[in-house]
Amino acid sequence: MRFIATIFLIFSTFLLVHCTSVQNKSNTILLNNLDSQIQEMLNDVSADTIEKNVYRLADFGTRHTMAETESNTFGIGAAREWIKSEMERYSEESGGRLEVEFHSYVQEPAGRISRPTEIVNIVATLPGTDPNDDRIFVVSGHYDSRVADIMDYESDAPGANDDASGTVAVMEMARIMSNYDFPATLVFMAVSGEEQGLLGAAKWAEEASEEGKNIAGMFTNDIIGNHAAEDGKLYDPYKVRLFAEGVPPQRELDSNTLRYLQTGGESDMPTRQLARTIKEVSESYVPNMDIWLIYRLDRYLRGGDHRPFVRLGYPAVRFSEPNEEFKHQHEDVRVEDGVQYGDLPEFVDYPYVSRVTKVNLAAMANLARSPQPPVNVGMNISNLENSTRLRWEASQTENLAGYEVLWRETTSPVWQHKEFVGTSTHYTAELISKDNWIFGVRSVSEDGHVGVPVYPMPFRD
Repeated sequence: MRFIATIFLIFSTFLLVHCTSVQNKSNTILLNNLDSQIQEMLNDVSADTIEKNVYRLADFGTRHTMAETESNTFGIGAAREWIKSEMERYSEESGGRLEVEFHSYVQEPAGRISRPTEIVNIVATLPGTDPNDDRIFVVSGHYDSRVADIMDYESDAPGANDDASGTVAVMEMARIMSNYDFPATLVFMAVSGEEQGLLGAAKWAEEASEEGKNIAGMFTNDIIGNHAAEDGKLYDPYKVRLFAEGVPPQRELDSNTLRYLQTGGESDMPTRQLARTIKEVSESYVPNMDIWLIYRLDRYLRGGDHRPFVRLGYPAVRFSEPNEEFKHQHEDVRVEDGVQYGDLPEFVDYPYVSRVTKVNLAAMANLARSPQPPVNVGMNISNLENSTRLRWEASQTENLAGYEVLWRETTSPVWQHKEFVGTSTHYTAELISKDNWIFGVRSVSEDGHVGVPVYPMPFRD
């Protein structure tokens, strides 16, 4: 009897190891199948180019939104002409693949704008190659700058870290990625009016919403030039913060948000799903970087250009350095008690900016090459049972290898289990209760690119 029990135990252990191996093998294939072209792009990111461009932007003196626009060498007008000319050069070098334009409007006096002011964004669009894929992925940085007095548009405001660092990261991505193909459309934006109330980004987002554009993900890069603070007591050269709000504040909850809340999905709305995917993908391609998920919209007392996108219902996140040296932000350039104040380019860590640029690039390239997500993803709650039954509909998309089911404990910020299920549009997790776990379903391409998971909504037969 003891012998039979021993044999049964050995067989059961073998079966468990074998099944686990099969499942892990399918997951390993997806995670390790890194795109060689994305790796080429990452290798092309240049800290030297980033440094040169930050110094060039700082040389314009001030880029305050209401600053000089007539000069060819000074002020925000000269700065935006230079950014646009660089984007146009990237387009020429890639065979005219980038569509570069000014996007502008006149802001009447209000709040932090004291006189009628033209707000000008530089927008470079790389059209997607799949005519059936209407997804748009946006990455932005703001090129305007400021000193301590938000209304002072004449004093020197080099804005090297805030936010030349984010602007040149976007420029570097446009330079490199415009040489490659992506099924989805990419938009590279250098926006203005951020310091005066997120004006440029808000206007572009509003128009995108009115036109019904499918913004599938928006990244903003704001203050990504430094990782040390408090005289070096805080020091994180391989970490970047990624801010991702859960449930946007609303006076009245819409029915869609209410369904998330009723099923415990408040941390699985699109923005946080986007953030998890960015973390997973970027850390695979840039393994020395830690993407630090911050589950809130932004820092206290501050705001970023992702905010208007989130408010309009788009998934949008913010990258920012892990530690901030405030004497180099929003300060007049001066020496006081032997301490240098001001947002000067010598205080920017250019290898660090290049690493954050790579994080952005890896995530955006993967997403733009991922298949479109499954639709009508649902969880069957018809019966009281200790298993989970999911179903979904396939989307019309190129290069689809199939779907991946993910699940995690309700208290876990990231996915803990994954299983590739091929092109099947249903899945049963035997003896894994829907009451105890959070599930998601995402598309996977033949080349291993993963999309943003979709949260399953409950249904009954």
